[in-house]
Amino acid sequence: MTNTELNLEFVRKQFPALSGEWTFMDNAGGSQILQTVVNNVTEYMIHSNVQLGASYKVSQIATERVLEAHKMTAEFINANDHSEVIIGSSTTMLIRILALCISQTFKQGDEIVVTNCDHEANIGAWAELEKKGMVIKQWKINQDTFRMELDDLKKLMTERTKLVAVTHTSNILGTLNPIKEITQFVHSYGSLICVDGVAHAPHRLIDVQDTDVDFYALSFYKVFGPHIAMLYGKKNLLLNMPGMSHYFIEPDNIPYKFQPGSPNYELSYGLLGLREYFNAFAKAHNYKDKSFRENAAFAYNIIAAHEELLADRLLNYLNSKPNVKIIGESKADRSKRVPTISFIVKDRTSDSITLKVDEHKIGIRYGDFYARRLIDDLSLSKQNGVVRVSLVHYNSLEEVDNLINVFEQIL
Repeated sequence: MTNTELNLEFVRKQFPALSGEWTFMDNAGGSQILQTVVNNVTEYMIHSNVQLGASYKVSQIATERVLEAHKMTAEFINANDHSEVIIGSSTTMLIRILALCISQTFKQGDEIVVTNCDHEANIGAWAELEKKGMVIKQWKINQDTFRMELDDLKKLMTERTKLVAVTHTSNILGTLNPIKEITQFVHSYGSLICVDGVAHAPHRLIDVQDTDVDFYALSFYKVFGPHIAMLYGKKNLLLNMPGMSHYFIEPDNIPYKFQPGSPNYELSYGLLGLREYFNAFAKAHNYKDKSFRENAAFAYNIIAAHEELLADRLLNYLNSKPNVKIIGESKADRSKRVPTISFIVKDRTSDSITLKVDEHKIGIRYGDFYARRLIDDLSLSKQNGVVRVSLVHYNSLEEVDNLINVFEQIL
């Protein structure tokens, strides 16, 4: 932990879109992009926009650039080997590829547990396997606490359970799930775990070795980067399952056997802008020049503290309104939640709230956010889902106060 205060002036200068007239508070849908990322994408397309793997120099440069980005991505999540990281177009696509490939190692009657609070990306791909004879079970949140209870998962686990799919942080509730504890529990049954970290990665540093997860997915366009995603898988698991690339791709050629058509080269290279940002962040906060991973860990601690202040300001206001119900943790405790804050207003549809906020050039959102099963189970569909304010570390207390002033006029 650190008591260093976030240098918000430095942070905001790194995001060119923040100099415009709009305030962005729909960041869980997609964050603003770093200038360093834009620079790298541009650099790649101008100076190395060729196919990889050829003998001529420009192709060799392009190959080295994409490989460097791949290695950086592995370091970012603390993977043991960069071959454990699969780059693809989206988390939805990558988890679907995983489900199609790994299901070939399952048998009819094998069981898969999904939750009712994940983004559909980590439910639908697994639910589809019911057509192949798999048994799909659902782990539901406690609707009183809005939390996942291990006792409820225990009731679903058997010796036939092959995999549990769960979110690290809900994109509606903002709740931090204890993934390390859940993983230990799942492994005690000899089962695998697939974690959706999309709503987690902008707020907390991921460590796939410490949590011991088998599979982990995230989208970089929600972590200040380009519209590209990654899936981590333990090396032995990736080696021992079929791929879905061309027939002549060798079984041990990972991650390539899970990347039909290859990943996007220029966006992959753009990912190196994240390393530049976190290294510059550490320097701007007078942190000793250390490794990228150490600098990122330092940055995320400061980010969590700043985001707790933002969430506290907004949650205190919403808690003061008798006609507002927060869907998720009602307190800003950083050990329990991130500043993705959802609520409903009594006798109002959620879209009626956001449309009025739009007039003030503040971008928030309403809906189910592809967590439709959760919205349906909470009986919120008739209200057009929830109002969601999703903050990140480049947001300011002043922006939150401006939103509160707008809410005062319309709630």
